[in-house]
Amino acid sequence: MDVKFCSSCGQEMETRDVDGTLRRACTQCSFVHWGNYSIGVGALVVKDDKMLLVRRAQEPGKGYWTNPGGYIEQLEPIEETIRREVAEECGVEAVVRGVVALRDQPRSIHNLYVAFSMDYVSGDPTPDGVEVDAAGFYSLQEMETMNVAPFTQWLVDVALRGQSEGLLLDDKPIIPLNGYGLFRV
Repeated sequence: MDVKFCSSCGQEMETRDVDGTLRRACTQCSFVHWGNYSIGVGALVVKDDKMLLVRRAQEPGKGYWTNPGGYIEQLEPIEETIRREVAEECGVEAVVRGVVALRDQPRSIHNLYVAFSMDYVSGDPTPDGVEVDAAGFYSLQEMETMNVAPFTQWLVDVALRGQSEGLLLDDKPIIPLNGYGLFRV
């Protein structure tokens, strides 16, 4: 899709060389369209050596078992996004422990997916009936007979066999950085 008008001031855009790359830039202000991106998040919630999975009721992935997740909202901190998505999709409360995996998927809308290890707090997995039609905690043995999405199979391995805690949430940084979501080793 060719960006025709500036999302900052509404004026026409033109194609121009910006730091050696042809990009759409505003003819009137300093706005440059850097590309189309989306950020997805996924929850890896383990309870009693079982992984929280949901069965997709809609496309993409209808009928596949996946870990709960979704996309961040423009002004929503990423750790709030994943807590919200888990609660919305299956009624489970969980808190972020850390970032344990990333998937980079370059395409027309470049997608970055951030997988979070989360600590189970409460709730019985209950599908929302819209995005999800089944939910529960499942063992590796139970998953063998389920239609688990390939990427989710990889994430299950990260969650259940991972050798690292990943990047941990830093909610008390040595220097206050309000408005930042911080994760560190």
